[in-house]
Amino acid sequence: MLASVLAACGSDEGSGRPTLNWYNFPDDSGALQKAADRCSQASGGRYRISYNKLPRAADGQRQQLVRRLAAEDDSLDILGLDVTWAAEFAEARWIREWTGTARRRAVAGTLRVPLQTSTWKGELYAVPYNTNTQLLWYRKDLVPTPPRTWAEMLDMAGALARQGKPHFVEIQGAQYEGLTVWFNTLINSAGGSILNASATEPSLGPPAVRAAGIMRELANSPAADPSLPNQMEDQNRLAMESGAAAFELNYPFVYPSMKANNPALFKNFRWAPYPRVDPNRPARPTIGGIDLAVSAYSRHPDLAFEAALCLRNRENQLTAALEGGLPPTLRALYDEPAFMKEYPFSQDVLAALESASVRPITPVYQNVSIAVSHTLSPPSGIKPVSSVNTIGEQIDDALRSEGVIP
Repeated sequence: MLASVLAACGSDEGSGRPTLNWYNFPDDSGALQKAADRCSQASGGRYRISYNKLPRAADGQRQQLVRRLAAEDDSLDILGLDVTWAAEFAEARWIREWTGTARRRAVAGTLRVPLQTSTWKGELYAVPYNTNTQLLWYRKDLVPTPPRTWAEMLDMAGALARQGKPHFVEIQGAQYEGLTVWFNTLINSAGGSILNASATEPSLGPPAVRAAGIMRELANSPAADPSLPNQMEDQNRLAMESGAAAFELNYPFVYPSMKANNPALFKNFRWAPYPRVDPNRPARPTIGGIDLAVSAYSRHPDLAFEAALCLRNRENQLTAALEGGLPPTLRALYDEPAFMKEYPFSQDVLAALESASVRPITPVYQNVSIAVSHTLSPPSGIKPVSSVNTIGEQIDDALRSEGVIP
């Protein structure tokens, strides 16, 4: 009787079919559950995937995974990692390296830049599940031709303001990860980076000063939404939908939202490449997304690698894109008619991804991000040279495991 009760509690171990626990962000579309069901069925009875939802906020997701991995919890098999976590988890030896056939299958057909987020010290520790990048969204009734550079955009916003028309540039200015992403995009677009190539010391320099200067210029111009110091992606979306803004730097989720929430304004809602810092240098918007890793403590690592590859295969990535709004990491899907129909901006997203930048790849990324976002908040108070010097000092301390994080 006891054995029967335990078997009924959700484990298939007694029947010889292992349950692989997949921990990932909470998906409201149902696409992730469909993937788990499909792969369970495709396994031919060799395993079942149980999709477990992590907290909604990224900090809560990381905290739960870190605590359980530090305790060597063997009930975790497949882990959905934010694109900034692979180096930290690999350095702590919490996730397994992808080698041999599994690695070859993970890399085949996958976009180059998302793969960088899964790599640490030249080795692959995760497989890109989905990705994301920002575009410039604008109102064609206010701006017939979109700006190519930040300078052009601020000039256009100023002209609209003088005419008494909607003119704000909506972007993420709150003291959180979005502010770091903004800075990272600008510094890479200016030809620089936050860390050097080996992630051993700050790089920064003149490109960082240029980036900080653009942030300050926007924050102290008519283009700045009064709520800029408190705005995140969703507040930007709502401001654009309300009709108060002319421009928005945001992810593709804003397109279906505008279509549903303001059909009249949607008729003039358009997209363009992310604005350049220099006219002759392409912008390098920062990518987001989720990578799938296999826990070092999984009792079924071989099956977990196989299942992870299934979860991010062509069919499941297409479903996640069409139903969950998550851009795929497989290059071929950007030529898929169903995807192109749902994402009329698919080629712009692809172009952005192929020239995109990644956030600093380092085990202490959380500290790096905090140093950046705290120093540059609020954007109106940025002092380009001294702020960049402060960021450099705090990052140097973080890389040396010294100092106090603000």
